[in-house]
Amino acid sequence: MAYDFIGKVILITGAAGGIGAATARELYSLGALLVLTDMQQEAVDQLAQEFDAERVLPLALDVTDAEASKRVVQSAVERFGRLDVAFANAGIAWRSDPKTLRICPTDEFRRIVEVDLFGVWNTMQAALPEVIRNQGQILVTSSIYAFINGLVNAPYAASKAGVEALARALLVELGGTGASVSVVYPGWTETAIAKIAFGGNDLATRMNKTVLPNYLRQPIQPQQVAKAITQGMRSRRPRIVVPGRWTPIALLRGLLNPLIDRYLQRHKALQKLLRELESGSGAGS
Repeated sequence: MAYDFIGKVILITGAAGGIGAATARELYSLGALLVLTDMQQEAVDQLAQEFDAERVLPLALDVTDAEASKRVVQSAVERFGRLDVAFANAGIAWRSDPKTLRICPTDEFRRIVEVDLFGVWNTMQAALPEVIRNQGQILVTSSIYAFINGLVNAPYAASKAGVEALARALLVELGGTGASVSVVYPGWTETAIAKIAFGGNDLATRMNKTVLPNYLRQPIQPQQVAKAITQGMRSRRPRIVVPGRWTPIALLRGLLNPLIDRYLQRHKALQKLLRELESGSGAGS
């Protein structure tokens, strides 16, 4: 049976913009009650103004704080009586320019992993008792970076691969409970995170143009991702790849990845751009 969103209580982290906000709007239109979280209270308050106040609970949340995540779930239950779905969507990437692992500051690497991987873990842990009790769903935002080479974006890619592994483990561990797990793999999406690769940084943009065919470089809108997410949730689909043009690469990754890595390793124009990035020439936008 299709999952019915009417009256379901759905927690979204990273809800103030991009995929999070688009998914909130889509789920609200389908009858869900929303618990919207992001780092700044005023950001989720602004989004909440679009909805009926009786159907939304906006709360500030730093997903790296495990106890705060538990308090959000408790607040959701106190307000709505239950929690059915947790969408662990919050994520960050570089603060400014992209970096190779050779020049990546340790503190920035650690911060990205804390938000993008441990933040998902904290959301899962906090929500699981309610989700299992209500035979609901856990969704996590991974990325195509879970299965493509993460050059100049390694902490983000490592986190997204880790998120995928977490969700796959949980999917099996919840077998027989009635609860389900879905991994969302967005391709290039018009969000603040992706902006760096689409004109936000000259070298990153040139790298994409150098190694990716045009049809894989076309960014999509957050609304397209949101529609794919809700469609996937209806059937409790374990993998939601959007846009679909990335699906063959996801399915064939075991065969393609060694070939692609070797190709990139020997790609003279790409290697030249990587050395430019590391030397600092052209690192700005």
